[in-house]
Amino acid sequence: MADTILSFEVFPPKKEDEFEEVYSVLDKLGMLNPAFISVTYGAGGSRSKKTVEIASYIQNKLNITALAHMTCVGNKKEDIDQVIDQLSSNNIKHVLALRGDRPAYMTDAQFNARDFSYASELIAYLKAKDSTLHIAGACYPEKHFEAESLFTDLNHLQEKVDCGCEMLISQLFMKNDFFYRFREACLDRGITVPIHAGIMPITSVKQLDSSISLSGSSIPKAFSDLIARYGAEPDEMRKAGIDYAIQQIIDLQKHGVDGIHLYSMNRPKTTAEIVNALSR
Repeated sequence: MADTILSFEVFPPKKEDEFEEVYSVLDKLGMLNPAFISVTYGAGGSRSKKTVEIASYIQNKLNITALAHMTCVGNKKEDIDQVIDQLSSNNIKHVLALRGDRPAYMTDAQFNARDFSYASELIAYLKAKDSTLHIAGACYPEKHFEAESLFTDLNHLQEKVDCGCEMLISQLFMKNDFFYRFREACLDRGITVPIHAGIMPITSVKQLDSSISLSGSSIPKAFSDLIARYGAEPDEMRKAGIDYAIQQIIDLQKHGVDGIHLYSMNRPKTTAEIVNALSR
């Protein structure tokens, strides 16, 4: 992985009694020397304080760049201002600005009370509030599921970049050809910021149902065949899923990808297996 930027993603645990365990996870992930670790924001920004705490540990204890998620959904300007102040006081200067998905529990009134409808609006606001922030954005190799077409999705992506987005991290994808097509389309549009490929090792049928359905990613035949062969054997399915992710990453490296962002799901063992295999 020496020539490819490697990064991970973690999330604040939902239960308070599980929260301390995340520091052990971070310590183990830190030993793998990622360029940065991103920290999710929680549904509707419900875990924003925990996001800052975890990001501070990454930034100030592990001395690894922390990328803190911020979302439009569930936040008004005063909420965003408060988080900006918290990040600044913890020496965190990297943010991933997202629209965010509406949580199932959120009422129409809560959802409509947000001050930012799109990530591009949040990016512009963040840049205006603190010009020293480094802002990343999300992108979708198979287009966002709400977009009419890849063309219209690229229009929105161009708006993010024009508003100050310096780097893009892709949604997970299971077939690299989608990413290569998307990267080429970005270049044709003049979008030249670094694009990091989001890879999630799918190690169980249950994970496939949750992660793929939420992301809107396609399941290629090669992976469907793995499910058919190993889906009823948890240990073998785990090995097959990890190997599939490794082969994806190797191919991406050969095609000169800017970076690999592993959706590590707070699983340092799986992440280490992938990183160590790539090192070999």
